[in-house]
Amino acid sequence: MRRLHPKYIRLAVIIAASLFVLLLIGGYIAYNKRESILQHEITKAKERAKKQYRLDLIIGSAHFTGLTTITCTDITIVPENRDSLLSIKHFDVSIKLFPLLFGNIKLANVDLLNGHLNLTDIKGVKNFDFLFKKKTDSTQTHTKVDLGELSNNLIKQVLYKIPDNLLVNNFLVSFTNDSTQLKLLTQTARIDDGQLSSTIKLNDTVATWHFSGTMHPSDKQIDVKLYADNGKVEIPFIGKRFKAKVNFDNITIKLNNVKHHNNETQIETYCSAHNLLINQPGLAANDIVVPDGSIEANFFIGPNYISLDSSSVIHLKKISAHPFIKYTLNPVKLYEFKISTGWQNAQDIFDSFPNGMFESLAGIKVAGKLNYSAYFFLNKNLPDSLRVDSRMEKDADFKILAYGKTDLSKLNKPFVYTPYEKNKPMPSRMIGPSNPNYTPLEDISPYLRNAVMTAEDPTFYKNHGFVEKAIRQSIITDIKKHEFKRGGSTISMQLVKNSFLTRKKTLSRKIEEILIVWLIENNHVMTKDRILEVYFNIIEWGPGIYGIAEASHYYFGKTPAELDLGESIFLASIVPRPKAGLYAFLPDGSLRPGLENYFNSLGRMMMGKGFVQADSSSYGFYTVRLKESLRRNVAPVDSASANRILNAPVDDDIDLALPIIEEPQQEKKPNFFQRLFGKKDTVQQKTDQMLKDEEDQRIKAIDPTGKTNKEIRQEKRAIKDDIKAKRKALKDQGKL
Repeated sequence: MRRLHPKYIRLAVIIAASLFVLLLIGGYIAYNKRESILQHEITKAKERAKKQYRLDLIIGSAHFTGLTTITCTDITIVPENRDSLLSIKHFDVSIKLFPLLFGNIKLANVDLLNGHLNLTDIKGVKNFDFLFKKKTDSTQTHTKVDLGELSNNLIKQVLYKIPDNLLVNNFLVSFTNDSTQLKLLTQTARIDDGQLSSTIKLNDTVATWHFSGTMHPSDKQIDVKLYADNGKVEIPFIGKRFKAKVNFDNITIKLNNVKHHNNETQIETYCSAHNLLINQPGLAANDIVVPDGSIEANFFIGPNYISLDSSSVIHLKKISAHPFIKYTLNPVKLYEFKISTGWQNAQDIFDSFPNGMFESLAGIKVAGKLNYSAYFFLNKNLPDSLRVDSRMEKDADFKILAYGKTDLSKLNKPFVYTPYEKNKPMPSRMIGPSNPNYTPLEDISPYLRNAVMTAEDPTFYKNHGFVEKAIRQSIITDIKKHEFKRGGSTISMQLVKNSFLTRKKTLSRKIEEILIVWLIENNHVMTKDRILEVYFNIIEWGPGIYGIAEASHYYFGKTPAELDLGESIFLASIVPRPKAGLYAFLPDGSLRPGLENYFNSLGRMMMGKGFVQADSSSYGFYTVRLKESLRRNVAPVDSASANRILNAPVDDDIDLALPIIEEPQQEKKPNFFQRLFGKKDTVQQKTDQMLKDEEDQRIKAIDPTGKTNKEIRQEKRAIKDDIKAKRKALKDQGKL
């Protein structure tokens, strides 16, 4: 090995010695000037707080008590024209010198005694609203933010602000608004050589919480556990803010590592909860209890995206799954979600469902293995390009050994059905031959069977309970309208919802519905014909009208076998909103003109499937007549109100008002001016206008395709003659 020349060694020693001397001189000057530097920085901080945030920062005294330790007393922060925000009686802080050389402030020791962070929100006035406002002198322009760099810097700053040693005594955090007060008193909190311990009082005597674990922020490792004395940790404010109840025995949160390279920040975390309880009306009707659940979450944050990597693992009792979530912010917003369980024992999957979620499946026994996977991708600017895939696969050995709380095969034999209205049970009825209203499938008009299947589930006999295209279109519609408006239920899903589940709209009920449909359809628990037969005999067709026999007698005085094409299309039209059925009719028993487009649309779809022949007279629209005994009881409703009801959102729990039924009233005698000038009263004017509107709409709806001018004129003349006959009939009744 070649030795360095002695002159190079001497040069290196001289340079090192010079730097050391300069460092000593700089340190000596800084040490002697540190008090004046400190006071200067405090003055700048006060001015900045006042100018940028309108805060009055007051410090009773501040001085160095060691080489790197600053002691402050009587600190207060008061926002302008607001309640006092913060007060601290005594505060000691020391920093590490080595990170300071690189421009980083790393806390070494912190002592805080007798502090109070007071958050208030009284009559809409917050004393912390400055946190959400721009600086008063801000002249910054928006620039593209690198999320990877930003997240790395934020994490670094947070970790650097966690001291190696901490002592807190009597630090109170309170929040007060118009109806609630919350107090968290940290009686003591200590970090000693990386070991964390604390005691926190919630609202004086409500509960005592403890944080314990290890804190090694320099190594980017944190392991903290939260638990309570003699009970559960209950999260405050959740109830009022989200109408929810959340509590748990304990929760553990870990930060395992943080790395940054190639403009990407990687954060490895872990979170687990024991006996987590959630009660929220939108999730489930009962408490949801997760005895043991955890997630190993690995976050990747790049310049323009945030993602939960597929190396993450969710554990729930005996099963696990790998999720992937990615949100890209620019140049367009992209949402991506994947999840996969891999092949797992089917019984483990059913046993791992959280308690309180899927009551109908509680206790079910199965054999074999299952594999679930799902994929979702959305470009916010192109919702029609949505990609959705969700599937449950079973191996050859999968089978149902025993049903649990609910016998899913009960619909194969006569059973008692209890419909519900507003979560209240209606009179029960037997679904079987002993009920005179029970109608076998072969005794239902083919027109009705085909009309309902075409409208509700065109691929009923081909699908396995789900139609991916319909579900996808439902999601696209909801995205475009920014609300959950369109359903995607097949006939099998509607049957399961009505037969096995409550009418409460919850997320768990919808998932339970999907699971039961999958079990029935993919394990041949029921035949398609049986599903359709039971469906026609239990669904609602009007207020208090259940089953097709009741419906056909109620509206038309017919048996289900006697229904013609027009009557069948009408009945198919009211399946999504059965309580609106009578609103479809005019007082003379004919259908409202606005429904003609629906008849033509559904009729053409049925024609395309070979169920009916092409029909130029709107597929029976003009032949439908409400039975005589109902006509005289249906009050006139203006077209706008009727259309609003008939076109209400397709909602499986829609609760429309009952059709307007009025007692016949004595005919009003015209007053003097009406007799003198022949002026009609308001009701007569509305009725006359409805007839004119009907005539105009029917003429506009004439399809000229393949027709001569003579044939079109004849159709127009027939429409006018029909309206003339209606007008004469109403005049004879004194209504016009």
